[in-house]
Amino acid sequence: MATELLYLRDAYLKEFEATVIAVDHAARSVVLDRTAFYPTGGGQPHDTGSLWGITVTDVRKAPKAPNAADPPNVDGDVVHFVAAEGPLPAIGETVLGKLDWQRRHQLMRTHTALHILCGVIWNQWKVPVTGGNMEPLAARMDFEFDPLPDGFARTVEDAVNAEIASDRPIEVSFVPTGAAVVDSDLIRTKVSLVPDGVAQVRVVDIVGLDRQADGGTHVRSTGEVGRVVVVKTESKGKGNKRIRLRVDDSI
Repeated sequence: MATELLYLRDAYLKEFEATVIAVDHAARSVVLDRTAFYPTGGGQPHDTGSLWGITVTDVRKAPKAPNAADPPNVDGDVVHFVAAEGPLPAIGETVLGKLDWQRRHQLMRTHTALHILCGVIWNQWKVPVTGGNMEPLAARMDFEFDPLPDGFARTVEDAVNAEIASDRPIEVSFVPTGAAVVDSDLIRTKVSLVPDGVAQVRVVDIVGLDRQADGGTHVRSTGEVGRVVVVKTESKGKGNKRIRLRVDDSI
């Protein structure tokens, strides 16, 4: 049995109950039958919060068993690591999970900001993403530019903030893997990050701007992001340019 990933369908779920299905006392970790905690992956760091009142220090996804026939909202086991603050629960016990919502929401806003940036750049220059990473309210994304266009930082910052001001709705759907492969426009990265063997692909659609395969957490509309500032652009080699941005925390 693998962990049901509640955040794939409801990124705004702040608390949840789940059943413990595995315990590792030496590692201070548990696996649950369902979770709202996002595990590190895809350039997005893990959520923090608490389980049964104990601080969650790390969340990681274990490899999925080969040929596993799970529903599309289920992936490999999600391992929750907790602080040494008390005893671990027993297998079969029901526990309450609570997210650090401020941190999660900041990550949601930041992740959506990156998708807006990606959409703006893809629509104007058709340039793929070569890498990226984020922290709450700060991120970087690399693109296959060589070189960056003149005045790029100001141009792209203005375009991103215009899309935020337009308050475009953001929708999540699931499509069959075959359809996602045929629709190559769902892939913004230079190399496809869609895992092999999945029955369906999760699609995040910033309506009218950007539609791509993605497993991370996002806000409901672009207006929820807040103002974005392009802090710096850097050259990381021929055909690889880095854009660093900050999300204004004034909302």
